[in-house]
Amino acid sequence: MSKRFAAVLAAVLAAFCLPLSAFAAGENTLPVTEDISVSADYDWDRLADQNITLNVYNWGQYIADGTDGSVDVLSAFETLTGIKLNYTTFDTNESLYAKLKSGGARYDVIFPSDYMVGKMIAEDMLEPLDFANIPNAADVGDAYRGLSYDPDDAYSVPYTWGLVGLVYNTTMVEGEPDSWDALWDQAYSGQILMFNNSRDAFAIAARRLGMSLNPANVEEVEQIAQELKAQKPLVQAYVMDEIFDKMEGGEAAFAPYYAGDALTMMDENPDLGFVIPQEGTNRFVDAICIPKGCANKEAAEIFINYLCEPDVGLANIEYLGYSTPLNTVWERLDDEIKYSPIAYPDESVLVNTETFEVLPDEVNAAMDKAWSSMKSYSEDSGESIPTLLGLAVLAVAWIAWRRSVRRRRDEY
Repeated sequence: MSKRFAAVLAAVLAAFCLPLSAFAAGENTLPVTEDISVSADYDWDRLADQNITLNVYNWGQYIADGTDGSVDVLSAFETLTGIKLNYTTFDTNESLYAKLKSGGARYDVIFPSDYMVGKMIAEDMLEPLDFANIPNAADVGDAYRGLSYDPDDAYSVPYTWGLVGLVYNTTMVEGEPDSWDALWDQAYSGQILMFNNSRDAFAIAARRLGMSLNPANVEEVEQIAQELKAQKPLVQAYVMDEIFDKMEGGEAAFAPYYAGDALTMMDENPDLGFVIPQEGTNRFVDAICIPKGCANKEAAEIFINYLCEPDVGLANIEYLGYSTPLNTVWERLDDEIKYSPIAYPDESVLVNTETFEVLPDEVNAAMDKAWSSMKSYSEDSGESIPTLLGLAVLAVAWIAWRRSVRRRRDEY
């Protein structure tokens, strides 16, 4: 009887292209697709008959979705659970925050960075997680637990981590740069890209000045803003996802960006290099959270648990190039990636990094104002103000003279 059952099972699996090796590997796994198997002792399809659609809001190009030869973890989730996904993207933490704060859209799962998680917790914008529905969160490494943005690990599960560094084109740059000064080098005017978000841009300028990337007061914000104003005439463009086309296409010499994306760009263009400047840099964690008022919280927690599955986590990390906080996923990486000085740098690099903290409201407001002012600033603007005032005075004097002449004519 057991042999007959095994033969039938093998035929069914073969018909659906599901590998028997999935069972042999874990003895307690459930095949979903040819590439993904999940824990068999979790009730994945318990909400399948409730016609649920999850609204997921993530960074651009930040999940394996079947493009560029990657595993499609999104469609596999829908097959596994019967829960549909409405997947959309954002480009900065600030735009994510603004969208949620405005109430213009409802999301069930979001992917903010560390400091934004802390800000949202402080403003009661996130739901506490029920970890009974997310048992796979136990695989998160100790180095990514109890961090300052969510000290009790109550509202978030780490998704990826990494460092910010300097991407450069070896055919356009002489030698290997070792400082953030490269982004202020007059010799590369018009060949420099810069972050198009305030927190990352301010952090780089702060480090160049020897300051913390977490400004302590409004005066420090203003000092850092002056550095960004001085840089602006050299900047070709302020970018986020646009960086891929520009750096891969050889359109710029320098750009600061995230290490995981740097690896992707280097794969596409072997002329690109990546360094961590000597002044130090930001070490970040991007997390998975559920916004306050989520209509499908249990389904959202099922999705978070799914993203922490070893096969799913591995598919995402292999596609993204970012670093994983999941122990099991790290163990399954090829040695070339596992010991990469870019993806997993040693302690001598990490010791000179700093994480973003939640800033006081007045400092945040000052940064937003200074960023807006810097983006609209031009070197000519300061000189043009006296000129415009002089022209205005002349215009008023001319109008007064014309009226005086007309009045004398009328009297005559």
